[in-house]
Amino acid sequence: QEQLVESGGGLVQPGGSLRLSCAASGLTLDDYSIGWFRQAPGKEREGVSCISSSDGNTYYADSVKSRFTIFKDTRKNTLYLHMNLLEPEDTAVYFCNVDVYWGQGTQLTVSS
Repeated sequence: QEQLVESGGGLVQPGGSLRLSCAASGLTLDDYSIGWFRQAPGKEREGVSCISSSDGNTYYADSVKSRFTIFKDTRKNTLYLHMNLLEPEDTAVYFCNVDVYWGQGTQLTVSS
């Protein structure tokens, strides 16, 4: 059974860093384009970053470019999102997505 489990969320001060993880089971990340989305209170879910399955290129939303880094560990079949210089506007529930599968989400709160 395909499953994605996110972890690593929490409370971080502005300017801080955090790394989210998404452990996949029942599917192989290398076979898909994979990515991170987020949903802030009262807002629609938006794409944050993704890795293309066709060429391995990475893509970022303008709001996170140069601050966030997406990468995967093929051996662990896990997707990561490393986030630097966090801002209060980054506060949201973060979801990983692979094909039609979604994780349950992990909450990130950026606040002093």
